[in-house]
Order: sequence, then C-alpha cells, then structure tokens
Amino acid sequence: MRLIKIYAILLYFLMIVKKKSSLSLFIMKKWILAARLRTLPLSLSGLLLAGFIAKFEGIFRNDIFFLSLLTTLAFQVLSNFANDYGDAVKGTDANRIGEQRAVASGLITKKQMKIAIGIMIVVSLLCISALLYVSFVPDYLNYLYIFLGLGIASILAAMAYTMGKKPYGYIGLGDIFVFLFFGILAVAGGEFLYSKVFRWEILLPAASMGLWSVAVLNLNNMRDVENDVKNNKITIASKLGFDNSRYYQMALMTLPFILSASYVTMLPSKAGKLSGFVFLILIFFANGIRRKIFAVKNPKDYDPFLKQVAMLALLFAVLLGYSLIGFEFIDTLIR
Repeated sequence: MRLIKIYAILLYFLMIVKKKSSLSLFIMKKWILAARLRTLPLSLSGLLLAGFIAKFEGIFRNDIFFLSLLTTLAFQVLSNFANDYGDAVKGTDANRIGEQRAVASGLITKKQMKIAIGIMIVVSLLCISALLYVSFVPDYLNYLYIFLGLGIASILAAMAYTMGKKPYGYIGLGDIFVFLFFGILAVAGGEFLYSKVFRWEILLPAASMGLWSVAVLNLNNMRDVENDVKNNKITIASKLGFDNSRYYQMALMTLPFILSASYVTMLPSKAGKLSGFVFLILIFFANGIRRKIFAVKNPKDYDPFLKQVAMLALLFAVLLGYSLIGFEFIDTLIR
C-alpha cells in the first residue's frame, strides 16, 4: 500500500513538471514567433559586409564585430515587436497572409508586448552603449556622440515604422528608411566603427545592401498589397500596382551587382584580378528568382520568395566580403 502511494506521488509530481515544461515551451514559442527569427539573417548582412571590408583594410576587431552584431539583433527584435504591436492596434494584421502575428492572433496581449518593447529598448541602449564605448573611448569622443544620436534614431525608427499616429510604414516611406538604416548606416556606419574615417566609395556596397533589404520589404508589400489597400496602408507596391511593382523588384535585385562591381574596380589591390568578382556568380540565382516572381499571378504566391531573396542577400554580403579577402587561388590559376 505504501509503495502504491509513493508511485502515485511520483506520478503526480511528474505530471506537474510536464505541465510546467509544456507551459514554458509554449511561452518561449510565442515570443520566438514574435521575434520573427527569419528576419534576423537579413538584418545582420550589412554588418557582416562591414566586417569583411574592415578585414580587407586590415583594421578588423573582434569586439567591435560581435558587439555590432548583438546591437543589430537587439534593434531587429525591437523592430519586430513594435511592428507586431503597431499593426495589431491598427487592425492591419487581422487578415494577413503568411506568418501569423503574435498580438493579432491573441498569443500575446497588447500590454505584454508593450512591456517587451520597453525591455528591448533598454537592451538596445545597453548594446549600443557597449559598442560605442569599445569603438570610440577614449580617443574619439566626438564620434561617440554622433553615433549615439544615430543609435537613438535607429531605436525610434524601429518603433515608428508602424507605431504612433503617423507611422512612416503607412505613408510610403518604408523603403527609404530601410535603405538608409539597413544599407547606408549598417555598412558605411559599421565600417566607420573600425576605421574612424569616411570614404565615399563605401557608399557603393552600402547602397547594395540597402537595395537588397528594400527588395525583401517590397516583396512583402507585393504579397500584402490587397490587405494594405483595404487598411489604407500606403506602400511603393500599392502605388505602383501589381505589374509595375515587379519591374521595381527587378531593379532592386539587379542594381546591387552593378554598384558592388563598381566598388571592386575602384580598389587598387583588386585591379586586374578576377577574385574580387566571384560574388557575381549570384546573378544566375537572382535571375532565376526574378523569372519566378514575374510568373506569379496571385499576390499571395509571393510569400515563398521572401525567404529566398533574404538568403540571397545574406549570400551576397558574404560572397562580396570574401571576394575582397579571399579566392586568391583564382588569380593564381589564370596567370
């Protein structure tokens, strides 16, 4: 009898543990959903390229590199939380296509998301403070204040995309802000953290990554165009229409190759070397995706291409970066 009681107590204990574990797993899953992990690789692409350029210039530092990636991750998660909350408040996500949103679906309450946004603001400020400290203290304090302002602007931009009375994502300015923050600031600003010197030519690869980021955003807007029009959300895709937005997409996926190839030709150490142009092999993959995008008849069918273009952007950053510091065997073979 005593043995039966012991077994019963153990069974009851195991049931409680299992129930708590299931609850913890559910809570973790819904916050992972809200964080939108699939957006993180694209957000890191610009900083990865900045790190490669710094390596090419002989000024790479591990502390700056890892802290810049950590800061970008914090900014992106904050942006995703704010976007989830903002669209839910405005009702835009009520009939959305693709991945469900945490607040609109009821998995997370608006109050919980507001608290999470506040936490991520604090985390973002701590990350940017640590990054700027290792980058500029004690010799470049004047740059520290400038980049602190840019960091705060990045936090505000992450929130203002869909939050507030006049979110810029609802008035057709999303493409411009994404281009500036994910392209120009990520690559040119990221490289400046290492070099402390601004060079105009860095704007070419920076613009390339900005265009890739806009390409992903535009695809997202092309997919959601019908829902956005119903909710009075203005995007470039909704203004251009179904057909013209595809030509805009083609330009966004073509110009990065032209700009970055121009950048490589401007580097004296890469003069007459094919190793700097290995990244151009991705043109074939880009063309394949573009053809499939042009074949789409229903906006809903754009959804699978979001991940493909985002991964292509990441590969572009990595291959362009490694084309600067590696692939020397190609030059050896053709001599």
